[in-house]
Amino acid sequence: MNIVVLAGGTSTERDVSLVTGTMIYKALKSNGHQVILLDVYLGYEGNSESISNKLFEIDKDWTANISTITESNPDINQVKAMRKGNSKNFFGPGVIDICSMSDIVFLALHGENGEDGKIQAAFDLMGIKYTGTDYTSSALAMDKAISKEIFAFYNIPTPGGIHLRKGDDFEWNTYPCVVKVCNGGSSVGVSIVNTTDEMFAALKDAFLYGTDVVIEQYIKGREFSIGVIDGKALPVIEIAPLIGFYDYKNKYQAGSAVETCPADLNITLTTKMKKIAEDVFLALRLKTYARMDFMLSEDNEIFCLEANTLPGMTPTSLLPQEAKANGMNFEALCEKIMEISLKKY
Repeated sequence: MNIVVLAGGTSTERDVSLVTGTMIYKALKSNGHQVILLDVYLGYEGNSESISNKLFEIDKDWTANISTITESNPDINQVKAMRKGNSKNFFGPGVIDICSMSDIVFLALHGENGEDGKIQAAFDLMGIKYTGTDYTSSALAMDKAISKEIFAFYNIPTPGGIHLRKGDDFEWNTYPCVVKVCNGGSSVGVSIVNTTDEMFAALKDAFLYGTDVVIEQYIKGREFSIGVIDGKALPVIEIAPLIGFYDYKNKYQAGSAVETCPADLNITLTTKMKKIAEDVFLALRLKTYARMDFMLSEDNEIFCLEANTLPGMTPTSLLPQEAKANGMNFEALCEKIMEISLKKY
């Protein structure tokens, strides 16, 4: 097949997306597909006259200039300055034309303008096929405040909390707690707060990344994640950061966390957590695949934190580890995601 892997963009998870895209690009190439890796924002560097179906046949390394993930999230203003011209169009030069020529676009985007349903909706209007869930479920899962309301409606256990908009008055007296951006990802803008003074510092940081935040109870315990493919849960994986919590650095710097898959849990807890992951998949109306994050309290209570509709596919990412524990290597996982995604059409 002719496939475009779409990565990069302008979210705080840009670097993660580029490495995810590189991994997927290499896997699909090794599977025999004709593949183009594009930065959705920076676009195609060649001239418009060279855009045709023959572009997929060119023997070119599309991963050139793709960097590794740094310890801090990227400066988006610097990224925007890299694009030639002053177009306000989010899609970079040639992106829509090239995607329209593909058999399917493999979305390797993360965060804002990638995982929030906007691109999915645009592609639906343009008749472009893509991997992953649709625009409605993407938007529901991306907004943590909306997700928590849906979890409550369907009796899915989740930490108690409040939704706060910039400038709102609020009351919160329970510490420790967690402050997080409603539409953030990769733990960017997330803080564990122990005092009122820390609360205001955390809110100031979170509001740098969005106008809405969630304050929720802190669950002391163990952290887990479960991928769900086509409605069926994969093996549970446990994440144990060596220092601090599972923040941006611990997620993507090799050796920063110990990840165990399958997780060391008894059969009762394993079965219950996997069932909740599948329930979340249904509640948020997800399609194709996703990854659900959990906390297990010291009293063995399970709490679902959120759902990720385009989970990372980097060398240290969780979903590929879970698939491998189920006997599916990375190349097969990419094929499976495309196969199930095409069922939408």
